[in-house]
Amino acid sequence: MADDAASSLVRPPDHPTLPLDRLAPEAALRRLELTVVRRLEGYLQGDHLGVLPGPGSDPNDARPYRPGEDDVRKIDWPVTARTQVTQVRDTIADRELEVWALLDMTPSMNWGTAGITKRDLGIAALATFGFLSQRMGDRFGGMVMRPEGVRLVPARSGRTALYGLLRSLLEEPIVPDATDPGLPLADAIDDLGRAQRRRGLRIIVSDFLTPGDTEVDPDVPPPWERALRRLSVRNQVIAVEVIDRREVEFPDLGDILVRSPETSFQRYVNTGDARLRRAMDAAAARQRERTRLALRRAGVGHLLLRTDGDWVSEIARFVLGYRRTAGFLHRPPRGVAR
Repeated sequence: MADDAASSLVRPPDHPTLPLDRLAPEAALRRLELTVVRRLEGYLQGDHLGVLPGPGSDPNDARPYRPGEDDVRKIDWPVTARTQVTQVRDTIADRELEVWALLDMTPSMNWGTAGITKRDLGIAALATFGFLSQRMGDRFGGMVMRPEGVRLVPARSGRTALYGLLRSLLEEPIVPDATDPGLPLADAIDDLGRAQRRRGLRIIVSDFLTPGDTEVDPDVPPPWERALRRLSVRNQVIAVEVIDRREVEFPDLGDILVRSPETSFQRYVNTGDARLRRAMDAAAARQRERTRLALRRAGVGHLLLRTDGDWVSEIARFVLGYRRTAGFLHRPPRGVAR
């Protein structure tokens, strides 16, 4: 593991560390269903699938009328008059749930010492949640957070659309180190809330690290907490925190150059010093605790994934436990209706 950590310092990633065919754990997800408890655009009809085709649904394309099969109330008279052929217009099923995911692709997400980077682990998490949602026919869309801004991938339903989204995420250019991350995570979360007005499920995938933020006091809110609270007022939110083992367990590699991928900070340190390693591990633990408490205060689901773990098993365990805790966790603030 020490060799892996050392090589990651001198060999920045230049290609995805996870192929597309490993992002499809459909067999392991066959018995799982993501629990939705927040009120969306309408009252939940049994479960979150909700409104079936009928009056008031969005109209679909017109087609010729079939006597004895079609309801005469569906005849589109203006189209019939233009074409001189009796036409009916079907309706489109209005699904209650629309899932949108925000993926952090800033330079700090390129770190990884277990054969996979945090960036690709985040894509794997989105793949898992995407398969859970597409089994129910819901639409799944993505927003990619890059230094130059947020790129939007429209929400679509179906397996083909999901594979297209995952392929586009894997093919996103890797942001090199020492690049200004540009848009802060808080602003990206606000963009997600403003761009998608319809209530639904929102998934935030990030390491939740803010460049230049050296605060480790758990009682001090991080810069993105307020934005996450605003998003969770109208939506059910799941925060997926991705970390690497060597971010929380500092390795003994001798004298190494420690640098930040998003700022100009760099310093040589002697990792052979046991006291230094203990101090670094303690600071990392306080940093992670600060993130955990901030997510809890924001009232969002919190899933922690590590690059050296089994993300499918971790997400399956999270989803099973989420059934019991979702109702309490996503209880809206006082004065805010479901």
